[in-house]
Amino acid sequence: MTTRSHTGFILIVDDNPTNLSVLSEALSSAGFRFRVAVSGESAIALIERNQPELILLDIQMPGIDGFETCRALKANPITQNIPIIFTTALADTESKMKGFALGAVDYIPKPFEQEEVIARVRVHLQLKQLTESLEEQVRDRTAALQQAQIQVVQQEKLSTLGELIAGVAHEINNPISFIANNITPLQEYIAGVTEILQLYQQEYPNPSAKITNAIEDLDLEFALEDMAKILDSLQVGTERIQNISGSLRTFSRSDCDTKMPADLHEGLDTTLMILQHRIKEKSLRIGGKEYHRPRIQVIKRYSRLPEVNCYPGQMNQVFMNILANAIDAIDEAFIQGKMSVPIPQIQITTETDSAQWVAIQIADNGIGMGESVKQRLFQPLFTTKPVGKGTGLGLPIVNQIIVEKHNGKLEVNSQPGRGTEFTIKIPTTSNNLDKTPQN
Repeated sequence: MTTRSHTGFILIVDDNPTNLSVLSEALSSAGFRFRVAVSGESAIALIERNQPELILLDIQMPGIDGFETCRALKANPITQNIPIIFTTALADTESKMKGFALGAVDYIPKPFEQEEVIARVRVHLQLKQLTESLEEQVRDRTAALQQAQIQVVQQEKLSTLGELIAGVAHEINNPISFIANNITPLQEYIAGVTEILQLYQQEYPNPSAKITNAIEDLDLEFALEDMAKILDSLQVGTERIQNISGSLRTFSRSDCDTKMPADLHEGLDTTLMILQHRIKEKSLRIGGKEYHRPRIQVIKRYSRLPEVNCYPGQMNQVFMNILANAIDAIDEAFIQGKMSVPIPQIQITTETDSAQWVAIQIADNGIGMGESVKQRLFQPLFTTKPVGKGTGLGLPIVNQIIVEKHNGKLEVNSQPGRGTEFTIKIPTTSNNLDKTPQN
């Protein structure tokens, strides 16, 4: 068997010069790098500074013996995975069982046979390498499975949400179109009837008592004026519902296999329209206590943006998740009494960063978050929300859409009690190319 090249070293821990000489000669002849410690205390101190690949540890030493040294190393998360081989003249079963129970991987009996020492060292170094390789593969596969899970959830959410919103928009559109199309002729009919009534009043200035009483009971003049106002209100309301229906259809539009130019301002405005019911003034009831939260002030600072080559439906989902989280953070700040200012705000700023990037900043003055939460923000299934109110998949999906699907950047700036700011950067049309998977 050929000797494998190692970047690390083997640590020999023994207080006997003869043992040290034999082990050093064996390892040196096989091409292994090694270091020496003559006590358990000095071995622990050395390992804390520079970790070896494997430890040859004598049991019988003054001070901290081999068993105590092994126990200390296995109790430390930083050193617990280093393989330890005991070197000892103790051949009784009890000593061996104690060593294995403490975490040792093998025994080398004294007096040493150089071939045996080298063979056992090589085997355990190879086992360590295989274990590390297997752990790395497990981590990679786990990460790949998590990404696949996020993508499946994302596609399912997009599909379900798109179908639901498109269906609602369609159902709204039919009756509202009927109303909208009949308002104009109804206005004409009412105007015609009003004109005829006025002509009757001119031609017959002295109506009978029955007609006079009916006119007074109805308050005909007021009714004619009010009907015109009611029709105007119906027209305004109908136009608003049509705008909402159009926003729903825009938000839910299906993504093609390729990206398409889109107006990101339209996506932001559409999302805000859908979230109007959450932005308005409301009462928050938690644990029997009621909190009054004023209407959230949405401040738009839009710059002139070029159309961006993107998946519009997925970008709308990004805006929806971030804006919904901003509203949640503001509500939480009110419940905990941690609002830095009395007026809740969400600021949306857009700008072009040089000629290659479009930047969108969405900032709130809600509860904010600490560094420990920020570090885990995009981990799948991580959430700070109560059970049943968060899946922990919203922001990982946002991160995947921006970074992987659009070759963009997603940055978070937040401090507890001072709000959170998400910055989205998307390449412009000329720079925004799909990534091609590499084999």
